Amino acid sequence: MKAWEVGSPGPIDTRPLRLVERDRPEPGPGEALVRVSACGVCRTDLHLAEGDLAPRRPGVVPGHEVVGRVVALGPGASRFALGERIGIAWLRSTCGSCRFCQRGDENLCVDPRFTGWDADGGYADYAVVPGAYAYAVPDAFDDVEAAPLLCAGIIGYRALRRSGLPPGGRLGIYGFGASAHLAAQVALYEGARVHVLTRSAEAQEMARRMGCASAGGASDPPPEELDAAILFAPVGTLVPPVLEALDRGGRLAIAGIHLSDIPALDYQRHLFEEREVVSVTANTRADGQEFLELAARIPIRPVTTRYPLEEADRALSDLAHDRVNGAAVLVAGGPAA
Repeated sequence: MKAWEVGSPGPIDTRPLRLVERDRPEPGPGEALVRVSACGVCRTDLHLAEGDLAPRRPGVVPGHEVVGRVVALGPGASRFALGERIGIAWLRSTCGSCRFCQRGDENLCVDPRFTGWDADGGYADYAVVPGAYAYAVPDAFDDVEAAPLLCAGIIGYRALRRSGLPPGGRLGIYGFGASAHLAAQVALYEGARVHVLTRSAEAQEMARRMGCASAGGASDPPPEELDAAILFAPVGTLVPPVLEALDRGGRLAIAGIHLSDIPALDYQRHLFEEREVVSVTANTRADGQEFLELAARIPIRPVTTRYPLEEADRALSDLAHDRVNGAAVLVAGGPAA
């Protein structure tokens, strides 16, 4: 099978990924083998390729927004049937026994595993997933539409909930890529006034078409004070101006797994009057299930740009250089083997 693996991490334009031929993997106990039809391209994949996230195994295959059909089952795997369409997401396994798992916060597990970081992901013709951590894919979405829901959508949903946005509140979204444009649709559906701040003129226009109340530059002040904000751009220098844009009691949720350094904060300007900053760490399976059900009910309409699997390096380069509007998705092809 074809697969992209991380060779020597470095700037994406130095081509740190390499396309290789590998044997088809075999599912172990409780696992399903999936013939990949689509895999979303996440900024976390870019951080992995460039070395912001150190690979946890040599030659790991990125990709954790995977949609495909089950073609083989390992011993004891009974949650999904052969031929069923399922999704593979970022969270791959948790210990189930630490105090965080026991209290329902498995996203904070002390010994988790992640798809495309600890284990091979979906930049390939086939991928293996533990059945307990896979998702049924709602019929409301085709394969390409469903792919970005499995990380960009789920993490955006968790970030929205972590922001503490009150009903009918004023939400600022900083950065407007794959995750942000999905979270915005949830917020709009739930009655929020959404202000988008991003450097991309195309993304600003997309936000206006979706019904957002305003769209401006990433460092511009929004037209009104915000009850909540989500920072999707991995740019730490944006934290102070976002905090200044919050009304009293407002909260900023930082959605990324990686963020550049945050400048020094001034207590009176940035944090006083009970302004808060919170981070977002992975997700629980409950988050994923809740989001997918809500996404189908709305229904969310992902904006996608398709790339052949063989052009994964170009997709990541386009993502790095802000040439992707919405979500980039790799489309696998060719006969099963």
